Amino acid sequence: MGHKAKHADEATTLESIPNVGPSIAADLRQLDIRVPADLVGQDPYVLYQDLCIQTGTRHDPCLLDTFIAATRFMAGAPPYPWWHYTAERKRTLKTA
Repeated sequence: MGHKAKHADEATTLESIPNVGPSIAADLRQLDIRVPADLVGQDPYVLYQDLCIQTGTRHDPCLLDTFIAATRFMAGAPPYPWWHYTAERKRTLKTA
């Protein structure tokens, strides 16, 4: 496993973002997210919905948690584990 960035400005590849491995990076690339900076300003809920539509699959909600973690990290949040965002995702989707 490669080096994980501790701050957004250290992220040079998608895979260097905490919680993002080859599979998640491939999902992001399918959404035209090529480099970490492409995540800045993105809505993780929209990314997840777009991926589900593009692939015709309802992906595991844990993927959404990972998208939240990645976008927040690139916005300057600490490198929290993806499950840090599970409760927020559940609250957000319940009210959506």
